[in-house]
Formats: sequence, C-alpha cells, structure tokens
Amino acid sequence: MNRKPVVNIGEQRFNKLIEENKFYIDKTDFIREWWENGSTVTLITRPRRFGKTLNMSMLECFFSRKYESRADLFEGLSIFGHDSDKEKYRNLQGSFPVIFLTFANIKADKYSEMENKITEVIASLYESNRYLLETDCLSENQKEYYKSIKIGMPSNIAVGAVHQMACFMQRYYKENVIIILDEYDTPMQEAWLSGYWNKAVSFFSNFFNATFKTNPYLERGMITGITRIAKESIFTGMNNLDVITTTSDEYATAFGFTEKEVFDALDDMGLGREKGEVKKWYDGFTFGTHTDIYNPWSISSFIKRNGKYENYWADTSSNGLVNSLMQTGVPGIKQTMEALLQGKSFEAELDEKIVFDQLDGSISAVWSLLLATGYLKVLNLKYVGERKKKVYTLTLTNMEAESIFENMVKGWFGGNTETYYNEFINALLNDNVRKMNTFMNKVALNTFSSFDSGNKPSEQTEPERFYHGFVLGMVVNMAGRYIVRSNRESGYGRYDVMLEPVDKDGKAFIFEFKVLDPDEDEETLEDTLAAAHRQITEKKYETELVSRGFAQEKVRSYGFAFRGRECLIG
Repeated sequence: MNRKPVVNIGEQRFNKLIEENKFYIDKTDFIREWWENGSTVTLITRPRRFGKTLNMSMLECFFSRKYESRADLFEGLSIFGHDSDKEKYRNLQGSFPVIFLTFANIKADKYSEMENKITEVIASLYESNRYLLETDCLSENQKEYYKSIKIGMPSNIAVGAVHQMACFMQRYYKENVIIILDEYDTPMQEAWLSGYWNKAVSFFSNFFNATFKTNPYLERGMITGITRIAKESIFTGMNNLDVITTTSDEYATAFGFTEKEVFDALDDMGLGREKGEVKKWYDGFTFGTHTDIYNPWSISSFIKRNGKYENYWADTSSNGLVNSLMQTGVPGIKQTMEALLQGKSFEAELDEKIVFDQLDGSISAVWSLLLATGYLKVLNLKYVGERKKKVYTLTLTNMEAESIFENMVKGWFGGNTETYYNEFINALLNDNVRKMNTFMNKVALNTFSSFDSGNKPSEQTEPERFYHGFVLGMVVNMAGRYIVRSNRESGYGRYDVMLEPVDKDGKAFIFEFKVLDPDEDEETLEDTLAAAHRQITEKKYETELVSRGFAQEKVRSYGFAFRGRECLIG
C-alpha cells in the first residue's frame, strides 16, 4: 500500500488511483489467481461496495491492448513481485483485446426502459471502438451492421451485439477477447421488484448465451454481481461457468480487506489506536473459510474522515430488494429478525442459487440472499444426516448490519405510524389503557397495510403479520430499556410477548394476542379479551418473570383481541 495517500471515496478506475497515488490496497494477486485458475467464464458474487468494479477495472488495465504501454501501473505491486513468474505476467500485460461492460446503472421501472438502457451500454461500447470501421478487417456488410448498433435498437439485435463486437476485435487484433461484465444482476433485481421478471429473463438468457456460451471469439469471461441467479433462469446450458460465491474459498481475499491490511492501513494513517473499535464496527464478513474480512467502503470512509464512526455502508445505496423481502415475508422471517436484532444467531439450510420466483415463499432463499448481500455472516457450518445436508449458523455481520436492520424496521413504522407507535409505548409505560387502545388501533390499521404481501391475507393471518411486525417495533424502539422476548415457554405454555425491564424496579409486561373465534362462543371483542386473560392466568405466564426476581405487582398482563383490523386491549 502507498504510504499516507489521499483517500478518494468512490473512485473505481484503477489507473486513476495509481496515477494519482491515492489510497490503494494491493489486490493484484487476484490477476494471477484468476489466470492460473483457467476457467473459461467465472462468476464472482460479493456484497455491494466490496471492490468488484475496481478489481474489474484492474483486470482491464492489466490485460487490455489499450494499456499495453502502461506496465508502469503495476510496478511495485504484487503481480510483478514474484520472481518465479515475473516475466510471464509482464508479457501478459496489455496482450488481449478487452470488452468491459457494467450494468450497475441499469435500473428501470418498466421493461422498455430497461431494454433502452441496455442498448445505451452496448451503443457506447461500439462508439468507443469506431476505429474498427477505418480498417480492412470488417466487410461492407459488417460495417453496415456496426452502424446499425444504436440506442433503442431492437432487442433481437442487442442480444448478439457483444458477440459481434468480440468477432470484430478478434479479427483486428488476431487474439481472442476477454469479456468483463460488472454488476450483471442489477437489472434482474430491478425486474423482479418492478414486475417484469419473465421478460427480462428471456432477454438476458439470450444475451448471456450469445456473449459467453456460443462465442468462439471468447478467451476468458469474468462476471460479477451481488447474487448468484440460478442457471435455469438466465445461464441455461452454460456448463463453462465457474461460480464463486461468498461460501467459496477461491478469491476469498481478493474482494474486501483482510484484518492485516486494515490494521496496517490504520497504522500508516495514524489511526492504529482505533483497531479494536474498528473491528467491532466493520469486521465480520466471511468468505469461504476466510474470516475477519472488512468492507472496503467503510474502512476507506473511516480513514478519510479521520476516524469518525458512521454507518457508511448503509448509506451507499438503496436496500430495495432486501427491504421488500423482509417486510412482506412470512411470519417466520420476522421471528428470526427479532432474534437477530437482539444479537442472537439461527440455523438454516441454504441454496445459494437465487431463484427469484421462489423468494416470496422460501425462507431459505431469503437467508441465502441476505448472506450474499452481506447482511448475514456464517458462524459455523455442520453436515447433518446421511445426505450430509449443510446447515449454517448465521447472525448479523457487524454493527453496521445491525443498524441497517434497525433503520429498516423503523422505516416500516415511518411517518404517522411511528408517532402512534411511540405514543402507544408511552401509554403502556404509564398504565393508560384508554390511550393504548386509541394508538394501537391506529398502529394496527397502518401495520396491517405495511406488512401485506399483496396476497390479500385473511383475517386470521393479518393479526399474525401484525404481531410479528409489532414485536420487531418493540425490539427497535425499546432497545436498551427492555429485553423483548416472544413466543417463549413460561409456566405451562408459550406467551406471545414479554417485556423485561433492564431496571429490576421497572414494570414488566406480558401480552397475549387472540383473534375473535365464533367457534369458541366468542361474540364480541370483550369475549376474546377475557379468553386471553384466562390463558395468561391458567398458563402462569408470569412464572419466568417472578423467577427472575420481579415482584408480582410489577408485572402487567394485557390481552390483545382482534377482529379484522379492529383491536381491543385490556
């Protein structure tokens, strides 16, 4: 690493960082590892802001004929530092035609907009290589085709345009082409969120087939993204694809900073005293068996701001896909979120192949997505049963991830709903049942709408959705003052919610939620409320609190009776 350079946040051009002597941690060993691996096409998934684009720019600067006279960019870096193969890599530098594309900015609400943005990227590629039109390597028909590539071109032309550019460059340079595609899955996530997934799948399946599968002009291909979208979706038949995910050991230290790299950088920048706190805030990512990986964006931002602790990663981009899945997911997801927000872990089987059509109904797919996007980390892996099923122990990655989750939950109770929610808590702490009812009915009305997944849940499931959202709100809004527990055994049954004050002299609370059930001879909400209190009494839910040293008179028991979106508390 260069000593005491200026940190340039957001600069993703390798050549600019090196030329201007900006802060850079040497990742050029990635070039050697990838080249020696020998895979025809490699897909590497990493969370956002983990140096994917910078590393792709580095590959372009190393291999591209455009940079054949720029070996100086790599002087003093690891790729030229190994005596055994120094000459090999000096000879490789600048020796291939390279196509470098990024889909990072392809975000659209409609399929037609997405298609148009794709054609912009491809048209820009053709514009930057117009020198090919001045050569004899293209026939007149090929030149006419070249000139037809423009923004808004038909999709049947766009899907094969990169393939054709590889053909043109191979003819000119007499070398097959390296094709680099960065952030390949950004438009796919947008397609799923905006409802044109099937159209997008059709386009990208043809595009990837032409670009990376049936392309005789391809030397090597490199694809990066956040998620591993299932082959059956867009990589159909691509048997030449080497997939590297966050659980793979390959390239584990090429993206993100290792702890040694971080600590050395802190020492160089005069921030060595902050190592312990930096570890708490920004450490925690695990790639394969390599632990203690740090988010480059957060570390660079921390150094640039001279040691100011902030949630830098949380502010880098929207969390639309994750937010949508967590907010509208089945109650089991929210139960696990409750545990995560209280510092706990959970076990899950994972399938790292993201099948977007299954995200709404598969808890396993959601956890896989959260692991891929960096919100969760692997604490442990065990193999269960004769078939050796992989069962992962997962928890939130670090303090930044915790903050993201907390802000996400607060967002679900935003605006007037958050006001009502806070008013309800104030009324609860002051034993004001009348106000509790007033504010809770407003919270319930808004929360049912917020947690509706669009499938028009029945009256039986609406209170269940509300209940888990309500507990999440409790966890966030009462953190530090109360330990929030839900669905735990106490006495002779399972209570719904228990609030245990950190201050043993404070009030403790037990909540029981019930939906009006005519089959149980309940005609009014008052009948349902009475049933809730009978259950609290008969099951002796206060046992856990009493055993922890709370006086009986400090324990408040409340029933919540529901009929549709109407709620009665007492």
